[in-house]
Amino acid sequence: MDLPVDPDVSTGPDGPAPAGGRAPGRRARPGGRPAGARRGWRRRWPLLAAAAAGGLLVLAFPPYGMWPLAVVAVAALSWLTHGVTAPRGALLGSAFGLAFFVPLLSWSGIFVGPVPWLLLAVSQAAFVAALGAALAATSRLPAWPLWAAALWVAEEAARSRLPWGGFPWGRLAFALADSPLVWLSAYGGAPLVTFAVALLGALLVAAARGLAVRPRTALPALAALTAVAAAGGAAWFGGDRQTGTAGTVTVAVVQGNVPRLGLDFNAQREAVLRNHVEATLRLAADADAGRVARPDLVLWPENASDIDPIRNPDARALIDETARAVGVPILLGTLADGPTAQTVRNVGIVWDPVTGPGERYVKRHPVPFGEYMPLRGIARLISDDVDRVGRDFVGGDRPGRLRVGPAEIGDVICFEIGYDGLVRDVAGAGLLVVQTNNATFGRSAETWQQLAMGRLRAVEHARTVLVAATSGVSAVIDPDGHVAARSDVFTADVLVRAVQVREGSTLATRLGAGPEWALVVIALAALAWAVGRGRAGRRGAGVGEPVRDGREREKESR
Repeated sequence: MDLPVDPDVSTGPDGPAPAGGRAPGRRARPGGRPAGARRGWRRRWPLLAAAAAGGLLVLAFPPYGMWPLAVVAVAALSWLTHGVTAPRGALLGSAFGLAFFVPLLSWSGIFVGPVPWLLLAVSQAAFVAALGAALAATSRLPAWPLWAAALWVAEEAARSRLPWGGFPWGRLAFALADSPLVWLSAYGGAPLVTFAVALLGALLVAAARGLAVRPRTALPALAALTAVAAAGGAAWFGGDRQTGTAGTVTVAVVQGNVPRLGLDFNAQREAVLRNHVEATLRLAADADAGRVARPDLVLWPENASDIDPIRNPDARALIDETARAVGVPILLGTLADGPTAQTVRNVGIVWDPVTGPGERYVKRHPVPFGEYMPLRGIARLISDDVDRVGRDFVGGDRPGRLRVGPAEIGDVICFEIGYDGLVRDVAGAGLLVVQTNNATFGRSAETWQQLAMGRLRAVEHARTVLVAATSGVSAVIDPDGHVAARSDVFTADVLVRAVQVREGSTLATRLGAGPEWALVVIALAALAWAVGRGRAGRRGAGVGEPVRDGREREKESR
């Protein structure tokens, strides 16, 4: 996959130019553009192309779902960063990242204004800027497409962990729920899917560059493209065969809806609770009349009761009445006060119709700047909405494996579905449950992007995934990632369905974070190799030939 390059011709994205650059003092032909204008355009158009590629990547994600554009976008960034300097690669990565994250994360500013949204987008684009620099630095190494794909995984690994626990939105794998490549997640998790997408994009560039120079040199890249496609096809053909079915249970997913859109919906906390109570009482009446199957368990979403039912006797009485009426346990999303007067916990509680509250899961990864304020004083200068988070949420320390009636479920809450480790910790349960509240994001793409994460997790761990959302979209996702049933947004609904309870685990579940860390090590090793090789080249350039300034080196590298 290392391609021969004519030493007298630049092959970077800025087009052919004589080695050493334009002769000093050369003027434009009469009637033509000045030489400076042409040079300025050659430097600007790659930035515009990088931004266009970032925009294409947005279209790969829900609600658009044009997943092949993920490969095209990666290929574009690989082409643009190939052979340029690391600072130039960082600039191209910044343009790509901003054009991607600003529209992708637009839902984050719907009710809090543009400043928090743009700060979040810029923080995420900074990781892509570092990726662009690394892609440029490693683009001259032999087998560079392999290192480029590993670098994409390393960038996503860092972004999913830093800072304050990271933010995994916009990972390439999360655009692939409808692609055959999603089945690679059952063997190496989301990182393997990202690796495959990035490798396909880089190999397309390697093949194109080879064909442009000497067709025979494209054969290794074409062979590797075939191998990656074959691996994805084999995973898709193998399908859902790694685990067995332990039985079925009938589940009711209750979406009670909220009084209104926006950040203030919890101002009517009792109304939200009553919405879920009334929907469940209607379910109980329908089950008694034989109009629907009687469920074995009922799922309520995150924030279904933002009145602590352990401390509030009225809320407790309502929930007790509802559980007795339906006759089966309810997994209830609520808030629990404490452990101090200034803190609160986001909790899923199993509520038994006879014994009342039982096992509980405390959300392990509260959202920074959404559920707690790491830099409250500084954040207050940016947005007046900071103090809507009056009390900081504190995280739990145990995975959410809970017994709800006849089934053991693995519970994660809201954005936790995006974090590999949090989901993997509960994937041994027979069912996966996502309790979420998307009302604060209105009718935006956020709920569809989050649903796509649940679809990938279903395939990754070969589990039925049940999404209970306060205002939608609630869904039942089969272990093959197919959405078997779903609600609309901002409507009251109840999904009643018999679902598979699985036993056993996929290779991805057993390997854990191993494939991701292996690819991160490969990426770091390639980067170290590139840096060492560059230093050796500079030392060699200092013996017997003049040292060229950075502008001349960049001309030759483009």
